[in-house]
Amino acid sequence: MKVLIIGATSNMAQETAKFFAQEGAQLYLVGRNGEKLQAVWNDLLVRGAKHVDWTALDLCLLDRHEHLIKTAITALQGLDAVLIAHGTLGNQKACEQSVPETIKELTTNSFSTISLLTILANYFEQQGKGTIAVISSVAGDRGRQSNYVYGTAKGSVTIFLQGLRNRLTKSGVSVVTIKPGFVDTPMTAHIKKNALFAKPETMGRQIYQAMKRPHNEVYLPSFWQPIMMLLRIIPERLFKHLRL
Repeated sequence: MKVLIIGATSNMAQETAKFFAQEGAQLYLVGRNGEKLQAVWNDLLVRGAKHVDWTALDLCLLDRHEHLIKTAITALQGLDAVLIAHGTLGNQKACEQSVPETIKELTTNSFSTISLLTILANYFEQQGKGTIAVISSVAGDRGRQSNYVYGTAKGSVTIFLQGLRNRLTKSGVSVVTIKPGFVDTPMTAHIKKNALFAKPETMGRQIYQAMKRPHNEVYLPSFWQPIMMLLRIIPERLFKHLRL
């Protein structure tokens, strides 16, 4: 299997990649930090990956995306699946006071993903098969005062994926939206941990399973699905008074 992993140094992406490596997959990794990518590259080869290559790139450079994807496809001599897993958990208060800060967060968590998906969708549609998986978030299911800039970015990605799924189903291409809740990673290091936090190792296994037997939307862990369903059905006249 030939898999492109974008945001490959994130904890969830690394854990997912380990399962692909164990089955002897060919992998192409993309991330910002070349030193970290080199370490992931070495680990995946030790774990059994047939071939691993990588590129360091700031994914906010949208004009570099087409070249990146062409390079990955050439290196792997094709592409069966992609996992898009990059992103940041920005500072909501800073975004509230700064248009540039808000645009930066939207570019990182939404525009860059939509740019990559637009290019990848055309490739897979022409190929007539493949799997596109993207890590969105439960935060995109409803806007909350504590993280509505991040939630806006993830919500737009979720809606984009819904449309892409509707478009690509007839071409035999699976589009998987992965909606994690809280995960114990460096990105959430500043948040006090509780029983709702999942381990990256568990998430990696479940993401891998969702890509191997493609679903449409997957809440991880699964208990987030009823939680978010309840949040979505609260009337706005009541919801706006909640401190969430």
